[in-house]
Amino acid sequence: MELLREGTVDFVSFSYYMTSCMAADTEGLDMAPGNTVNGVKNPYLPSSEWGWQTDASGLRYSLVELYDRYRKPLFIVENGLGARDTLEEDGSVHDPYRAAYLEEHVRAMSDAINLDGVDLIGYTWWGCIDLVSESTRQMSKRYGFVYVDMDDYGNGTQKRYKKDSFDYYKQVIESNGTNLDR
Repeated sequence: MELLREGTVDFVSFSYYMTSCMAADTEGLDMAPGNTVNGVKNPYLPSSEWGWQTDASGLRYSLVELYDRYRKPLFIVENGLGARDTLEEDGSVHDPYRAAYLEEHVRAMSDAINLDGVDLIGYTWWGCIDLVSESTRQMSKRYGFVYVDMDDYGNGTQKRYKKDSFDYYKQVIESNGTNLDR
């Protein structure tokens, strides 16, 4: 117990996908689903097909709030957008919505670092390759930059195809987030 009291964490890690609004009384209000908590739908935010409200400004706010509270380096261990992607006959997958989500969130991280003084030491996208979504148990809710030919019932070739967002993420990584042109 003494060692635990003397010890401290090196950094704070967290997942960020969306923001949620809360109300004391939700009667008559539209609700927005989430990963673990449902909230009141914010009419000013866009929603994914699954109702998750995307909000890059909320990520910046969260970074500033967590850093101000704990004064420890931060690490975003999960962030991403679940969407229904279409594999074209030529093997391409066009997902500009995923690249846009990534761009908006990287810009928010950059602002938190450069304008707000947040010590953000790492970022990982949730699901670089398509996988079964934990929240819906569906393969059709895809997060990855690589498409896996498999449906919600396990049918398909399991062949992999790079999505357009794959090359965009590669560009973002190679430039350390400084080249966000799409």
